[in-house]
Parts: sequence; C-alpha cells; structure tokens
Amino acid sequence: MSSLSVVFAGPTIGWPEVLLRLFVAAALGAAIGFERELREREAGLRTHLLVSVGSALFTLVSAYGFTEWGAKVDPTRIAAQIVTGIGFLGAGAIIRHGFSVRGLTTAATLWLVAAIGMAVGAGYWEGAIIATLGALITLGPLRVIAYRVLTRFRPALDRLLVEIPAGGSPVPIIDAIEREGGRVVSLDVAQEGDRRSVAVDVEFAASGAAPAVVAGVAEIDGVLGVRWAD
Repeated sequence: MSSLSVVFAGPTIGWPEVLLRLFVAAALGAAIGFERELREREAGLRTHLLVSVGSALFTLVSAYGFTEWGAKVDPTRIAAQIVTGIGFLGAGAIIRHGFSVRGLTTAATLWLVAAIGMAVGAGYWEGAIIATLGALITLGPLRVIAYRVLTRFRPALDRLLVEIPAGGSPVPIIDAIEREGGRVVSLDVAQEGDRRSVAVDVEFAASGAAPAVVAGVAEIDGVLGVRWAD
C-alpha cells in the first residue's frame, strides 16, 4: 500500500470524510471565485476553486498521508508550505497599469481561499465557513458601503486630457501638475496616429488650482492640446 493510500483508506480517515472535505473546500472556494468572476477579475471561479481544493488536499496528505511509515511526522510540515507557495500565485494576479495597481484584492482572496481550503482539510469547519461568509460580505455589501462613505471625504478627481507628439514623454506633464499643487492618481497613454493622448486623473488638495495646472501643462514644449474632460 502506498503512502497516499492511507488518505483514502487509512484507519484515521476514510473515503466519505475525504470526499466531504474536498467537496466543501470546492464549494467555499467557488463561492468566492464566483464573485471575482462576476467582476471579471484576473482570477475567477476556477482558479479560486482549484486553490481551495489543492490546499485542502495538501493538508489531508500532510496530516494522514504518511502515517503508515511508522515514524513521527509533523502534520503541519507540508501544509505550512501552502502559505509560502500561494504568494507566487497571488503575485501573478497583481498588475501595475500606469500609476495604479490592480489585482490586490484578487490576490488577497486567493490567499484567503488557500487558508479556507487548509481549514476544511483539517476539519475546522466553523472557521472555514465564517471566513467565507466574511469574505463575501467584504467583497459585496461592505464594498458598496465603504465606497459611499469614503466618497464623501475623499477629494474629487478631475481628468486632464493632454495631446503630445508621438514618442513624447508624459514626465514633464506630471512634473507640471505636481508643481501647481495637483497629485497624479493614475495615468493612461494611448497612441493615436502621429500623436499621443495622455489622460491624467488629478486630485487637488485645495480648490482653485485647476486653471494653474492647465496653464502650466500648456507651457510645456511639444504639448499640442490640453483640456479637462467633460
């Protein structure tokens, strides 16, 4: 009998329990992955489901897969590597686009789903279910509430549209904005024929700085046009 056969037919855990734990891990991971899939994030239902099931299986193997060897084995030895390994998968979901970074929430959900899978694999049902419900609340209702509350205190963003020659650098534009008291939140650059279109989201700490920003950017050599988006 192989070292893995004890997981499925060993004296400490049998087929029904293994199937139940893997099924619950798949269901909880899929619940969180479905929410990410609806928002068209980098990692969706299948990724979260597989991470949860894989973590549960690693935990089962770590706890029950080597009992027939007759040696004292630390049941957390393999499971502990999940915490380290999931970081590489989460890093793949993080994308930097201009000045903004996307995918941090998805990377966090992958990390959480791995923990949920480990909890189910270890038989800690209460912790896994509570964590899943907490994640769904955080990704859904809490997200809407936080957005509505924070928008009341967060300064409004204005989008500045600048046209520069093809191959031109947006760095002087950023310097001019910051020099006039604005803060660049995000920046998108698109090539349109023989010119570049630069869209900059600007946040102002004080009112009245918008005209000065437009004047400062317009004075840059090579700027073909500058205006605020409607």
